[in-house]
Amino acid sequence: MAPKQKTSLQTVLTAAHLDYEKKLNIHAFFKLNDHELGEDLVQDAFIKTWKYLVRGGKIEIMRAFLYHILNDLIVDEYRKHKTTSLNALMEKGFEPSTGGSERLFNFLDGKALILLILQLPEKYQKIMRMRYVQEMSIEEMSLITGQSKNAVTVQTHRGLKKLKMLYKFR
Repeated sequence: MAPKQKTSLQTVLTAAHLDYEKKLNIHAFFKLNDHELGEDLVQDAFIKTWKYLVRGGKIEIMRAFLYHILNDLIVDEYRKHKTTSLNALMEKGFEPSTGGSERLFNFLDGKALILLILQLPEKYQKIMRMRYVQEMSIEEMSLITGQSKNAVTVQTHRGLKKLKMLYKFR
């Protein structure tokens, strides 16, 4: 690989890291409920992406590619999940936290939003999840659903309107 190509790939991956790392960490934490493990898996996703790029792979939409890799790593983690007793963790130095109530409230509000999204008509559920849970752009949603950007925008607007009504009457 030529030095210019390597520098170009490094620039692309650095920009992707700056743009998507935080949201990928949130996604991983949401799926795993373990902040450190989620961060490790996000870093592994970037490493796998780098290896793919170095081998000459082409990536059309970096964000979608990173989420795909991260989801595969999360599935692998679920498959090798092993339970550990609290006593064993405390022997290794783990201290259960007593604070974090604000983080808990934010987490619970997010769960409530997801439950409200599930009450929407099916045609709006997928759009609302992509837009507000996975934080995809209209363009990405359009590519995934196969609909025009205008149709996705209209569905997002109508879904949000219905979601606000559900929230008001809950």
